[in-house]
Amino acid sequence: MIRTAFSAILLASAAPVLAETHSIEPGEGAQERLQEALILAQPGDEIVLAAGRYELTDGLSLDVDGVTVRGAGMDGTVLDFTTQAGAGEGLLVTSDNVTLRDFAMENPKGDGIKSKGADHIVYHRIRVTWTRGPHPENGAYAIYPVESTGVLVDGVKVTGASDAGIYVGQSDQITVRNSIAEANVAGIEIENSRNALVEHNVATRNTGGILVFDLPDLPVMGGGNVIVRNNLVVANDTPNFAPPGNIVAGVRRGTGIMVMANEDVLIEDNILSGNPTAPVMVIAYVQPFEDERYNPLPRGVVVGENQFDGGGYDPQLEGGEMLKAAFGGALPPVMWDGLGSLYVTGDTPGWTLNLTEQGKGLGDAQPAPLSAPAPESEFDSSGIGAPAELEARLAG
Repeated sequence: MIRTAFSAILLASAAPVLAETHSIEPGEGAQERLQEALILAQPGDEIVLAAGRYELTDGLSLDVDGVTVRGAGMDGTVLDFTTQAGAGEGLLVTSDNVTLRDFAMENPKGDGIKSKGADHIVYHRIRVTWTRGPHPENGAYAIYPVESTGVLVDGVKVTGASDAGIYVGQSDQITVRNSIAEANVAGIEIENSRNALVEHNVATRNTGGILVFDLPDLPVMGGGNVIVRNNLVVANDTPNFAPPGNIVAGVRRGTGIMVMANEDVLIEDNILSGNPTAPVMVIAYVQPFEDERYNPLPRGVVVGENQFDGGGYDPQLEGGEMLKAAFGGALPPVMWDGLGSLYVTGDTPGWTLNLTEQGKGLGDAQPAPLSAPAPESEFDSSGIGAPAELEARLAG
């Protein structure tokens, strides 16, 4: 009998602890109750936010692996940071295997949701909005994963960010899909990252729709292996409202898809309409730099078959009226500065600045119709996109 009882105790102690559900309701004390749940959660736990508006006065943080934060829908559960006291992000995540889903965030003083060094993270059906509309004092980023491996952004909606609505930086194995980016400076930005798939999104009424950048002087550089396909990039005509000095403050109103200093980027099967400066722009980094590790040129950028309609009719470029006249009233849909390497499939029309040196501008340009070679081989898409195991978390 003693031996049996002792064996039962050993078996009980070896069994895994069952995951718990922490249920949070809006109302008085919601700030403290929610943050306490984020601190006390154990791996595998779920924090469930009931429908309603949560008036929060300080940022939240999560540093526990394997936690799910779930609301009652992006229009049902709203984390309202309008009266936030500090200037930080609404939610900071610094742990792995986290799932954030089905809630909204409004008016954070800083970024919306930032995840740093958070591998295998899922953002699903999240809304982040600054309700006053475009404004330079809005937070920089709405959805902001950085320094991560394995990022899935699916079905989110972002509006009003003064830098980028969806920004993925210094990361690897990324998918951004099925999302709406509206009225931000940059709708979607992939920066200094590799193996990114951007597909089935709507980017509209931003200054620039989708940006693929590589910048110097960052811990992770060498962005590349990016596919931008099957997106609707339409009417990106909002005046640039980024604070001065921000890199995206130089993005011209009316830019559809822009690639700067990246390598091995495929742009195909997108619908681009009503982007008044350039439906597609491929350029080198334009500023001086001292980082010896950095390559400022675009390399191996492929513009495949896309559907263009009504772009280049009001270019925000020096000499724009003369350029329009030279090309018959509107600029061709693909603009290249002439540096690095660009490949174009089919008979897609374009134009080039014919620059011969990085750092030069329109004053040194010799505009001419684009003559770019066809791709030399099929684009290698192996390894691009978020890990397949992240998909399973969307089913719950």
